[in-house]
Amino acid sequence: MAQQEEAGALKLWAPVAGLTLSAFIFNTSEFIPIGLLSDIARDFQITESQAGMIITVYAWIVTVLSLPLMLLASKVEFKKLLLGILSLFVLSHFLSAVAPSYLTLMLSRAGVAFSHSIFWSIASPLAVKIAPQGKRAAALGMVITGTSVAMIAGLPLGRMIGLYMGWRATFLSIGIVALAVALFLLFVFPRVPTGSQGSSVSKLPGIVKNPALIGVYALTALIFTANFTAYSYIEPFMAQIAHMPESEITFSLTMFGIAGIVASIFFSHFYERHPVFFFATGTFGLSLFLLLLKFSAVHIWSAMVLCVFWGVTFTIFGLVFQSVVIRLEPQATPIAMSIYSGIANVGIGGGALVGGWVCALPAIEWIGYAGAAFAFVAGLICFAMIKRFISRQDIEPQLP
Repeated sequence: MAQQEEAGALKLWAPVAGLTLSAFIFNTSEFIPIGLLSDIARDFQITESQAGMIITVYAWIVTVLSLPLMLLASKVEFKKLLLGILSLFVLSHFLSAVAPSYLTLMLSRAGVAFSHSIFWSIASPLAVKIAPQGKRAAALGMVITGTSVAMIAGLPLGRMIGLYMGWRATFLSIGIVALAVALFLLFVFPRVPTGSQGSSVSKLPGIVKNPALIGVYALTALIFTANFTAYSYIEPFMAQIAHMPESEITFSLTMFGIAGIVASIFFSHFYERHPVFFFATGTFGLSLFLLLLKFSAVHIWSAMVLCVFWGVTFTIFGLVFQSVVIRLEPQATPIAMSIYSGIANVGIGGGALVGGWVCALPAIEWIGYAGAAFAFVAGLICFAMIKRFISRQDIEPQLP
């Protein structure tokens, strides 16, 4: 009897596990070029700033498509849609692995970005829909965990494969894992009836007329631009300026990801008592550590320590501001969060573009200063917003 109950529980959680694995591979794929830029540039005989355009184009495709695809997603049966986007994801990665030119690689990454846009439009609603009864929060938490693990393990693991087998092997490996996940979901994922999420488009005018929320979106664009101005080119920076061996660069990227987990723990324990402190840390803190990036490069260990604090502050920003978006738009959270995701990708793409310009000067050692400038402006706007638009209640978490 106990074995039957255990088997039944596994069957109920299998679709959620498949969705979590999907979240892991999608987020791993989004950031994997960061760890492979030098190899890609060398292979196609282009500059690292030119290679970085695959990050910019990817992010801006996601930006443009996130909202409209979220509104259209409810019109297609979810299992069919999920398997369709995974198929596109797999084929695009196989094309990346054999790309004969940089243009072909760019087009293949555009295919991945298209599937990414649709996936994150439906991932959260799907997690809630397929969760076992009374376990919706746990299911949503599993999917979010998949994204966190991608930063901790996915990016460093992909970089290790690239170091020993070439960057093409990394894209091929992601495609093979995605194919296995798709086959798993084909057998375990239930048919999920479509809903009516598309009707939330009627709430767009209310969001546009919310000055505090527009301010949060502006801050998000600035902070993500600041972060990815430097982070998009952290691999060549560590190699050329900090003179790190390949293995130490991989370790530093791992520490950046682990720092996100540390930040999440601090957030859950202390945000309720010190919301303004966390608000400031996510903006001025990021500005400080980006400003110190060049100075930290004098020694390998100082650069690694800075990566830890950098990872903590950037994660704190994401946690705080997502919670603020939910507080400011409780009646239209899905569409508000979809816009937030799109705005974040504006920053990712813009940051990669700005960082590429800095590297092309050439002045790769200045990427931290360039990012810090954006973060500092965001910090000033942040405090102006707290004073003018956002009450203390808006930045405090809702108590159970």
